[in-house]
Amino acid sequence: MRKPLVVLALVLVPVSAATGCAVDTRSPARAAERFHAAISAHQEAAACAMLTRQTAEKLPDRGQTCADALKELGLGPGGGVTAVSVWGDEAQVRLRGDTLFLRHFSDGWRISAAGCSPVRDLPYECEVED
Repeated sequence: MRKPLVVLALVLVPVSAATGCAVDTRSPARAAERFHAAISAHQEAAACAMLTRQTAEKLPDRGQTCADALKELGLGPGGGVTAVSVWGDEAQVRLRGDTLFLRHFSDGWRISAAGCSPVRDLPYECEVED
């Protein structure tokens, strides 16, 4: 049986406020939406490919694939994006039905935690996490 994991979130300061530069928040939002679209379409293997390597390796139990583990978790629909915060190479995307944490790599944004809900604002409790 899986136990929810806890993610400690940093105080989110949008990079644009910290540096005076505009930040493209569409990319992490699109990554979060693609992840949930794959889950909704029962394409768990495709969703696993969107996870960070650490998250994809940590998710399955012994003898289980990442796709099987995602299917077992039964993450609900994400819904539309309600907020995006980016700080450096990390981001938080809040959807109507989920909160995800992402990391930026040379090949784009990858999901490091999903199925997250706040516990008294911080930390977050996540179903999927690295």
